[in-house]
Amino acid sequence: AIAALPLDAIIVSDIGAVPILRKGMPDVDLHLSTQANCLNSSAARLYKELGFSRIIPAREMSLDDLKRMKDLLPDLEVEVFVHGAMCLAYSGRCLLSAWESGRSANKGDCSHSCRWNYKHYIEEERHPGELMEVVEGEGHTTLLSSKDLCMIEHLDALRSAGIDGLKIEGRMKSAYYAAITTRAYRKEIDRLESGADRPATQRYVDELLNVSHREFSTGFYFGNPSQVAPTEKSYVQSYRYMGRVGRRLETDLFELDVKNSFARGDVIEFVTPSDPFVIDDSFALFAPDGRPVDRVSHQEGGRIKTSAGVNEGDLIRRRKDPAAT
Repeated sequence: AIAALPLDAIIVSDIGAVPILRKGMPDVDLHLSTQANCLNSSAARLYKELGFSRIIPAREMSLDDLKRMKDLLPDLEVEVFVHGAMCLAYSGRCLLSAWESGRSANKGDCSHSCRWNYKHYIEEERHPGELMEVVEGEGHTTLLSSKDLCMIEHLDALRSAGIDGLKIEGRMKSAYYAAITTRAYRKEIDRLESGADRPATQRYVDELLNVSHREFSTGFYFGNPSQVAPTEKSYVQSYRYMGRVGRRLETDLFELDVKNSFARGDVIEFVTPSDPFVIDDSFALFAPDGRPVDRVSHQEGGRIKTSAGVNEGDLIRRRKDPAAT
């Protein structure tokens, strides 16, 4: 069944799957998952000999190490993470979520237990039974929470190191998150290829601050310990994802795929491939049967009439009230 799908490659984390895949899909390209924890060129060479055309190394490798790996194995494609959540543990080795909530991070169902606020107690060896509380802020600590990765400012360095592909963490993320982040990196890659100046893409790069994220860092790429230190800051979220523009019914009338309810008179923004956003506060809303309504919801769906010049597939967002929680 898998062999019948229009797949470009299979990402493999368990080496035991290779003979099974080779038997059922002899011609498919194999990519090594970051969960295989490949950290050096000797391991990468072995995977290449086993038939892997591309590896996604562990996220703990520095840029210098990645360049050396690519120099030694120029025919092996290397793909690296450039944006998104970083893991408390070595890549593919975290069991915290599975232990605390029964949801395995290694099966794509991480509950992000490391982002929670904890109360920690420590005991000094010479004073058994005397527990000292680790306190930050209002009494809990984010001692286990790592910063998010953002390498949008360093794509030229990755290109110079010979990196073949960029990977954006998107598992369990919304379509809005995926669209904003991939658009920013795509625009910046195209800018570098064309030789244009940064102002050509700055508006799209700035949009990375408008999706839900924690404090940004460059991870392990440049060997700076402060970049991989835990963060005391929680999620930053400037906008709420309201939904997607659906099928065009008339020139300016569209079906709506509603994720969060919004009302006539709200200030909404359409996110498009060609514009960072288009503001609209004069749209009209309708029920699925065409009746005018003041509000649309996820449960009922609806339609929207707008002169903002949008197209099918454009996303809709609304700025969050700073006072809201």
